[in-house]
Amino acid sequence: MADPTLVFDDLRVESDGLDRLVAGLGPAEWGRATPAAGWSVAHQIAHLAWTDRSALLAVTDPEGFRALAEEALAAPGTFVDQGAEEGARLPADELRARWREGRAALDRALRAAPPGARFPWYGPPMSAASMATGRLMETWAHGQDVADALGVMRAPTDRLKHVVRIGVRARDFAFGAHGLPAPEEEFRVEVRGPSGDLWTYGPEDAGQRVTGPALDFCLLVTQRAHRADLAVRAEGPDADRWLDIAQAFAGPPGAGRAPEGTAG
Repeated sequence: MADPTLVFDDLRVESDGLDRLVAGLGPAEWGRATPAAGWSVAHQIAHLAWTDRSALLAVTDPEGFRALAEEALAAPGTFVDQGAEEGARLPADELRARWREGRAALDRALRAAPPGARFPWYGPPMSAASMATGRLMETWAHGQDVADALGVMRAPTDRLKHVVRIGVRARDFAFGAHGLPAPEEEFRVEVRGPSGDLWTYGPEDAGQRVTGPALDFCLLVTQRAHRADLAVRAEGPDADRWLDIAQAFAGPPGAGRAPEGTAG
């Protein structure tokens, strides 16, 4: 990305939108269960606050972040949940304040990062723009969990393009996370953005394709909805397999969501 300012600005707007959604919640709503098993609305915000601070550490103190990453690797099944659990126990006002302070500090650090700098992360090292894209993806995805818990319908925006982009770029990672070899050929991905624009990735003459609404693609790659409930379509066996395992986030494969109308 030549000018990272756009994704920095979009991350700020996405975060502010979620902040407004939770700002007036009372204790009962703050503790309401979200679609993520065992996580309340408070857990979702606590997770974002924790991850924002992890990203800030990666940008400002790479060696300190590497020590944190080693702790995470030593307890891959519990480390993230522990951070969310600890934050969720805080009073709502304190948790919101920590989240706001952390994301503001991260915004300043990313904007001040020297061009070409790369920072350690739980996956491959990331540029400032890639770090912001990852934070936007997580903010949108966990914001979807919050919205679902509160029964709020969020209007999709063209900020989804950042989520689509990271989902497309994470294709080979998703295959590797499942112990599968990455396809040798590129796919053509064509998704329709909320404003009506067609966003395209990969060779136009590719033999395997993925098409559908951008919102549905984002719900798929963030594992916020089951493939069966989305209008994303694949042509070709590898592309079809990808839609079963796609993930836009670092770390082990997620459990995903059950199809609507089923238990779990």
